Amino acid sequence: MNTSLRFAFAAPLALALAACGGNAEEAGTGSLEGDAIAAIPAPEGSSWLEVGSKTEKGGFVIGNPDAPLKLVEFASHTCGACAYFAGNGSAPLQQDYVSTGVVSYEIRPLLRDPLDVTISTLAQCGAPESFHALSDQAWAALPQFGAALETNGAYESAMSAAPDQRFLLIAQGAGLIDFFASRGLSADQARSCLTDTAAIEALADASRAASDEMNVTGTPTFFLNGQRLDGNQWPQIEPALQTAGAR
Repeated sequence: MNTSLRFAFAAPLALALAACGGNAEEAGTGSLEGDAIAAIPAPEGSSWLEVGSKTEKGGFVIGNPDAPLKLVEFASHTCGACAYFAGNGSAPLQQDYVSTGVVSYEIRPLLRDPLDVTISTLAQCGAPESFHALSDQAWAALPQFGAALETNGAYESAMSAAPDQRFLLIAQGAGLIDFFASRGLSADQARSCLTDTAAIEALADASRAASDEMNVTGTPTFFLNGQRLDGNQWPQIEPALQTAGAR
């Protein structure tokens, strides 16, 4: 755990510190080859893109919970490569594959730094089915959050405040309270989540446990049906899905 993460909490926490860019040890798609899988209709009057839940690993999944192909992304909300995937891969992944019921898509947050903890906490503060959309929008706006913290000195002030106020002050300094409020998360909800240190510590523990279990040290890192994929952007992920039968 780096110094800034240790300082963000009242007591030392074992957090996963992910490098941005992913890791691909023992990657490959050879064992994932499969026949084409027919689309699986969503319940009448609904869309698989509206179905979301939190998983026991601390991730958030959208799509058919019984999808034969389960894509998992370990991601950080302050990782530029994750933001690039969100901007270039998330939409086609959801529209062309998750919507068919053949693929489910889970994001497991891998926490890197206090701003990441703050954004991730806010994205998880609402309904589970809103996590992906909120995360994609936050990744698109990531440069403005960092720029705000750099120019107004809010980060340093937050780090010297009481532990239960630090993430709230980061959110206020970065403009995150207003950002999420305009997307349906009230300021009161945001403040409640950001000052719940026990819940945030639980998020940190879940992040570390999930990354340790899968030996993930970089983001984004993708797994398909439990197998680590080679590559971390859409031009590599889509062929893997197609090879496995999403075509």
